[in-house]
Amino acid sequence: MLRGRSGRRRGAPDTKGEILAAARAVFGERGYDGASVRAIAAAAGVDPALVHHYFGTKEKLFLAAMEIPWDPALIADAIADDSTGVGVGERAIRTFLSVWEQPAGRGPILALLRSAMQHETAALLLRQFVTRAILGRALVAFQGVPDGALRAEAMVSHLIGLAIVRYVVKLEPLASVSDEELVRLVAPVLQRYHDGPFEPGE
Repeated sequence: MLRGRSGRRRGAPDTKGEILAAARAVFGERGYDGASVRAIAAAAGVDPALVHHYFGTKEKLFLAAMEIPWDPALIADAIADDSTGVGVGERAIRTFLSVWEQPAGRGPILALLRSAMQHETAALLLRQFVTRAILGRALVAFQGVPDGALRAEAMVSHLIGLAIVRYVVKLEPLASVSDEELVRLVAPVLQRYHDGPFEPGE
């Protein structure tokens, strides 16, 4: 365990790795919601301030622990940016493809998706992370839209399903269709989630 006086303490050369290892264990055991920075710090034998020093927030620690090289905040901002002159459906599918078509970024997400399809703990972890880090921010694009939360969730679930079919199952011809063809096919459907007619039941 690290010892030191009050204030920020300098970690040993392998402290960051120990924190990441502890984070993977605690996230796996408690899920995204149940894991806390304090619990992860305790498992790593360090002060919580050191975790914040290295990683900032729990979300960023999760991204580092799961080796996910993209920031959900940047993705949500790209989807919500209505200054591009295209609808939210096209923004969503293009942002989605920009992430998935990067080989370095695809591997960790594929591993998490495959694990979620086989293990309930991984499924819970992914579900909670998607709800907090991605869906929560995607709601910005649905502000003022009736049933916005339901519509945003439908859009995100569509994109996750598309990822599974295109990149995990690799079902043809969807797996090999070009990005532009996929944009033309999927963008109108995603747009409908945003502003298409919907009559909720009682």
